[in-house]
Amino acid sequence: MRLFDTGHNRKTGALDAHSIAVVAVRTADLRVLVEDGELEALRMLTDRRDELAHQRVQTLNRLQRLLSELLPGQRKRDLSATQAKTVLATIRPRGIAGKTRRRMAAEEIADLVAVDAKLKRIKAELKAAVLERGSHLMDIYGIGPAGAARVLAEVGDVARFADRNRFASWTGTAPLDASSGEQTHHRSSRAGNRRMNHVLHVAATVQIRHDTEGRAYYRRKLAAGKTPMEALRCLKRRLSDVVYRQLVADAQKHDGAGPGGHCGATLQSSAVDSHPLIDTSDQPLPGPAQPTLRRPSPRRKTLTTSTPRHRGVPDPATGVAKRDTE
Repeated sequence: MRLFDTGHNRKTGALDAHSIAVVAVRTADLRVLVEDGELEALRMLTDRRDELAHQRVQTLNRLQRLLSELLPGQRKRDLSATQAKTVLATIRPRGIAGKTRRRMAAEEIADLVAVDAKLKRIKAELKAAVLERGSHLMDIYGIGPAGAARVLAEVGDVARFADRNRFASWTGTAPLDASSGEQTHHRSSRAGNRRMNHVLHVAATVQIRHDTEGRAYYRRKLAAGKTPMEALRCLKRRLSDVVYRQLVADAQKHDGAGPGGHCGATLQSSAVDSHPLIDTSDQPLPGPAQPTLRRPSPRRKTLTTSTPRHRGVPDPATGVAKRDTE
């Protein structure tokens, strides 16, 4: 709408607001956004869980650095708080620098214990909230309470997606054509909801590491000549379809469960997020636009060679009546 409007077509806040308002007025089948407090709380809990997970990684990295300085060459990769306490108990530095490192390591261990306790409580709360909404997303291998809660918070009402292809485009798992000449090539999409893409990426990685159907599918793609990244992209696309089917199945089982409960295709959507991003060729037309060209003045008449002059009508140039023209 902004592109085909008259003017300089620059992207400003005022022009975007005007274009959005025009599209909203001209589109009759828009969904009405309904606020869902439960989904909003689920989103906040999921964001808090991600923040705590990042904090845990930073704390663990600092602890690993201190322990590697206290015990060179004895660093453990997957270190828990209990293991760190056991290792630190065997260290008795004599210098002031070593004692300071040991004290800082003890503080990092205390922070790690506190973060782990918070993560455990949030995980239990997310699991209870997902089960309360009647979702079976955790039945998919590789999707836990945090991943299922993220899917529910981001998707909202699955009825806003027409089919699994639209859902895959929104999650950023639909491949894009990047062919050149006779070489056919596809690449991953950088658009879409990146949080949903991360959930599917984690699920695909977990399935590849274990004996699952996803691992068998991944190996079949490798045997067919796909690169590891291309096979992973295919698996993520397949998992996107699995998640979409599960959401639709939950919506059919809990039809009429209320806003946000995936209650089927209605004109009201409980999605907390914005509408899915789709390709420009899939965007609906805003409707007939107002004409921007001025109409010719009724006094001015344009005659062409294809306009016939009837018998007895005087010619405007000479004033002499002529017979029928060609």
